[in-house]
Amino acid sequence: MITIDDIRAAAGRIAPFVRRTPTMAATPAHAKLCADGTVTLKLECLQASGSFKARGAFSRLTLLDEAGRARGLVTASGGNHGIAIAYAAREAGLPATVVVPTGVHPDKAARIRSYGATLIIEGAVWDEADARAHAIAAETGGAYVHPFADPAVAAGQGTIALEALADDPGIDTFLVAIGGGGLITGIAAAAAALKPTIRIVGVEPTGAPTLHASLAAGQVVTLPSVTTRVPTLAARRTDEANFALIQRHVAEIVLVEDEDLAHASRHLWAEYGLAADLSGAAAAAALLAGAYRPAPGERVCAIVCGAGGDALVA
Repeated sequence: MITIDDIRAAAGRIAPFVRRTPTMAATPAHAKLCADGTVTLKLECLQASGSFKARGAFSRLTLLDEAGRARGLVTASGGNHGIAIAYAAREAGLPATVVVPTGVHPDKAARIRSYGATLIIEGAVWDEADARAHAIAAETGGAYVHPFADPAVAAGQGTIALEALADDPGIDTFLVAIGGGGLITGIAAAAAALKPTIRIVGVEPTGAPTLHASLAAGQVVTLPSVTTRVPTLAARRTDEANFALIQRHVAEIVLVEDEDLAHASRHLWAEYGLAADLSGAAAAAALLAGAYRPAPGERVCAIVCGAGGDALVA
């Protein structure tokens, strides 16, 4: 289980490679995100490679020795993690192979290729792409980098909470999108150590309620199917170690529809000029759809975790 020391160490390792992204008060230009509470947006959509995933990618890469790097990096991704691995590999002068499911957004596939990685499209969902990635790593000897079931990756993601709480120590609640659970694991570990009273609230699509179902069952479950159209939020199963930390530190998981994600993405663009992809808009979607309703005076930090124009119409 990752600790605050792991996260602080990750922050030191990745500092030369990632951006310290800003937080922005969500003061409305036209429409508020929610009726009550004060909302700030942590703008990981401005992160290098376009999402928070760069933090975890460099956190893992900087721990690999020369033997571990020798045959390059291999991963499976719904899009953003693959872009981050391709970017990190290019910066390190390494080859990378990224396997994505068939539903990957074309822009994300193009960005993976643009960094020089080999892109393979296979499987209807992330889990099927991941099986192929493991097979490739076994065949080639490449270093497999898991997008969420890796303590070093989760520690990298936890550096977001270090920055957000340094900017605003008064945060009462973090709203965090969940795909496989690495982002919320890292944020929960950091926030619980720095401010034990803080609430961590996860956001999942109704078509992939991986953590919601696991918490209800009291154990990790594998979803029988995934129906969300958002590949970056479409893992059928979380990691056991992530789940143990989430059980301890996450207050609740709320669910939103894919349409809510699209509406929130358009809202972030119209109100704040932020081009958030559907997963990046998940925290805002929970507020706009009323899935999470802050109490009067509650200070909420919503993580805008990825960039993209998925829902934007010219």
